[in-house]
Amino acid sequence: MSEAAVPDALVSPAVGGLYGEKAVGPAVDFSYVGIDAILEQMRRKAMKQGFELNIMVVGQSGLGKSTLMNTLFKSKVSRKSVLATAQEKIPKTIEIKSISHDIEEKGVRMKLTVIDTPGFGDQINNENCWQPIMKFINDQYEAYLQEEININRKKRIPDSRVHCCIYFIPPTGHCLRPLDVEFMRRLSKVVNIVPVIAKADTLTLEERDFFKKKIREELRANGIDVYPQKEFDEDAEDRMINEKIREMIPFAVVGSDQEYQVNGRRLLGRKTKWGTIEVENIAHCEFAYLRDLLIRTHMQNIKDITSSIHYEMYRVRRLNENNTMVAHANGIPDLAVTVPPPCPCWVQTSLKIPNYTRHCLIIEIS
Repeated sequence: MSEAAVPDALVSPAVGGLYGEKAVGPAVDFSYVGIDAILEQMRRKAMKQGFELNIMVVGQSGLGKSTLMNTLFKSKVSRKSVLATAQEKIPKTIEIKSISHDIEEKGVRMKLTVIDTPGFGDQINNENCWQPIMKFINDQYEAYLQEEININRKKRIPDSRVHCCIYFIPPTGHCLRPLDVEFMRRLSKVVNIVPVIAKADTLTLEERDFFKKKIREELRANGIDVYPQKEFDEDAEDRMINEKIREMIPFAVVGSDQEYQVNGRRLLGRKTKWGTIEVENIAHCEFAYLRDLLIRTHMQNIKDITSSIHYEMYRVRRLNENNTMVAHANGIPDLAVTVPPPCPCWVQTSLKIPNYTRHCLIIEIS
């Protein structure tokens, strides 16, 4: 009896088949199952869907926010670069302006949204100037939540949530201003904040090191957790890597979108009468460390923390508010909501980050 022909599409990936490769000889690892092929499947799916990254830049005018964003992505991605006007006046109130770009590198597509905050810190009275920014961030969480709870929701919900906020600190060389402390103290609870010392080439190396140390002390004294947050380290390896990053924060950066030839090499830099400041040279500034953190090593982690921590906290709070409103509408007395202490008998829902768990709520009718 002749053997039935096996279609090529059903041949194990170990032999070829799905990837259009022909089997070479009968030598196949009998113990091979093919679980490792999931990585290739995930990669191909991610390549088809593309990625999204939303970055907010906050700081007073003249600190080089637009230039730094152009330097990070080596293209004109900032709002000013695309929508430049002859003379842009400082707005009387804080405005939130965003611009999106579809960028591609080596077949990887990403939708980048840069959110600018012109007017922040530029007024004589800067009281509560963080409120419009806080409202914008929460509005993006609310828009995502409304899409999630729709009965007929989209297959892929557009993600406009702010994944990272780069906060620009003026290079005074002394200490943080009250405005800096208040902004980061409030916003660090709702978004990943990465502080940077803007235009660090105006400081000497000694001034820069002193300023960085002073800022770290003030962040600790005010209980401000900037990214990467210590409590969200997943394992010993992450903890070791993130500790090195935390020791360098805030990054002292220099931005430039001008190219120069130095010793036969093309590089981004700032030319002065004393020489050329090379933006990507770690001996000159810490731009390379910032770029690696935001793009090359921690981009997915930044997005995961936004989704699993910041957005999740907003979602729980909003759903609790809705439940309370429904209870009041039905004439039920006020509900006292308490969180039980960790106990094996309680069902816990682990999020993507193991350190963070959401407990069941006990609802007591008073």
